[in-house]
Amino acid sequence: MTTQSPSVQWAEWQAYLDEWLAGLSVVQARDVFEKPQKCAIVSVDVINGFCAFGPLASPRVARIVQPIVDLFQKAWSLGVRHIVLTQDTHEPDAVEFAQWPPHCVRGTAEAEPVDEFKALPFFSSMVQIPKNSIHSGLNTPLNDWIQAHPEVDTFVVVGDCTDLCTYQLAMHLRLDANARQLNRRVIVPVDCVDTYDLPVEVARVQGLMAHPGDVFHGIFLYHMALNGVEVVQKIA
Repeated sequence: MTTQSPSVQWAEWQAYLDEWLAGLSVVQARDVFEKPQKCAIVSVDVINGFCAFGPLASPRVARIVQPIVDLFQKAWSLGVRHIVLTQDTHEPDAVEFAQWPPHCVRGTAEAEPVDEFKALPFFSSMVQIPKNSIHSGLNTPLNDWIQAHPEVDTFVVVGDCTDLCTYQLAMHLRLDANARQLNRRVIVPVDCVDTYDLPVEVARVQGLMAHPGDVFHGIFLYHMALNGVEVVQKIA
């Protein structure tokens, strides 16, 4: 038996992942939102602290704001009224700050939704859910909201970061449905999610852990799909 070297294995895997990403389908909004009362869009961490300013703000992440706004408008025009925003709203002494620099503290501008969301005429109808960790379903009102809306069986997940908060949210919705024998559709449109990039050379200089954005973005999208999340190119 011939064993491939790690470098060959990685090159083969990367080519396979690129092919998988390129082959993702485009689904039509009218099909996804055919029964709008049964649909919800859940956006995670599209707030100033990750998109506009602050120690964790990323221009790369900021690029998903407009596609998400477009999706909100499309869904609203088709009758969707369930739009939920889960957002970092940390305590000033958040335990999480041992892993990340202080960010998005409760009551600060960093913890506020981006201006593009606030400019939408239906912004006041969105439900804002604060969270104190990267997981939208731990010690938050999200599970209560889901329980209060049993009619919702299609969840579209958007936001950042692909490998952190977005991954945790999509997996929570998928695995919660599996555990409770619920027929639930969880969709992640790639054009509405992304993660930050911290190259190895920069990480070494700054004494931080490297974070290859393209690599983690692709792998975590794949891992979501591996677990039953419907990963699509976009909702057109």
